[in-house]
Order: sequence, then C-alpha cells, then structure tokens
Amino acid sequence: MATSLKTRRHYLALLQELDRRRRTNQLAAYRPYPRQAQFHAAGAQNRERLFMAGNQLGKTRAGGAEWAMHLTGRYPAWWQGKTFDAAVRLWAAGVTGEGTRDNPQRVLVGPPQQQAAWGTGMIPADAIRQTTMGRGAPGALDSIVVRWGGGGDVQADESVLSFKSYEKGREKWQGETLHGVWFDEEPPLDIYSEGLTRTNATGGITMVTFTPLLGMSDVVLRFLTAQEVLPSPLVG
Repeated sequence: MATSLKTRRHYLALLQELDRRRRTNQLAAYRPYPRQAQFHAAGAQNRERLFMAGNQLGKTRAGGAEWAMHLTGRYPAWWQGKTFDAAVRLWAAGVTGEGTRDNPQRVLVGPPQQQAAWGTGMIPADAIRQTTMGRGAPGALDSIVVRWGGGGDVQADESVLSFKSYEKGREKWQGETLHGVWFDEEPPLDIYSEGLTRTNATGGITMVTFTPLLGMSDVVLRFLTAQEVLPSPLVG
C-alpha cells in the first residue's frame, strides 16, 4: 500500500510538472490553422500585412505567436515566415491602454491582473527577463525584456517589447527605430504611417490584426489597393 501511494504521488507530481511546462511554454504548442499559416508565410516577402477576420477567429493569437517567435528567436521547424537573426525591438499596440492590456499583452504575457500567472502567454516564462509596469491602466505593462537566442552556437541576447496605444496620439509614436510594430485593432492612418516609419531603417515589418468595424477605412484601402504579391499580404 505504501509503495502504491508513493507511486501515485510521483505520478501526480509528473502530471503537475507537465501541466506547468505546457502552461509556461504556449509557444511550443502553437500550430496555426491554414489562414493563420498563410498570414505568417506572407511575412517572408511583405513588410506590411493585414489579418482581417471576425471575432474569436485567432487573429490576436496569431499575432502574439509571431511576436513571441521574433522576440525569442525560437522559430519552429514548420515556420515559413519572416525571421530575424538577432535580438529585436518591437511594439504591440491597441486602441486604448486597457485594450492593449486586455488583448496583445494578455496573449503575449498572461492574465494582466494575475502577476503570478505572467509567463503563461505566448512568450515562454523562461524567456521573460524583466517587466516594467505602465502608468495607465491597472495591470498594464510598459515594456518587457525578453531573452533572445542562447541555444547551440547562438549567443544569448535581449529583445525589448514595448506596449503602445493609439489614444496617446501620433507624437508618442515618434523617435524610435524598431524591427516591427503590431497593431491589434485598426489604427488611424496617421498612427499606422508613423508606426511603419519606425521600421524603415531596419527593413522591419508591420502587422495589423482586427475585425472590420469601420468599413472601407483608409488603412483597409491601403491594403486593398496595394499591388498584389504572392503570397498576398492581405489575409482575410
């Protein structure tokens, strides 16, 4: 009986450890469905991409998974999209501070109001080096330092992710040189243009993930009227 109880406890401990590893490394389990895979693959040839789809169809999850890959340098064997061969500086943004916290930050880091669960988002827990709190919405982060590389012959470095919102205005989007900007929800054209400008020096990328609520806005028309390149930068 004692041996049986000991075995059960050992088995339970193993299950708990497996669950912990699963929860703290969501990126390893990410497998895109076809439209997400098309969106990712388009990044290999296109600096600007739009993933336009209905609610709860995996737009933000796809954006979060890709941003986590760029931040950590952990690209899976199936990856066919854009890659960076060094640490990066990225932004992730939403309409408001609360929206940025509740969508891209939540997907990337974990539940905003539960710091003990940070590290259960798309950025693996073992890659999060430092978090800096923002001054706006409760639980909102200003930035994260992420471990990049460090496997095999690749020397470890640090990527930086900062969170932004459109409500702060274009002036708050000026000055930085970035490798990428992720717009989660549709931005005003001036904000989008400023974000794209931040990536010009690095040849970086922009991603827009949103549910179309504003009709044929200037940002949507920018993609719909762009010269088509295969695979198409417009996924939606």
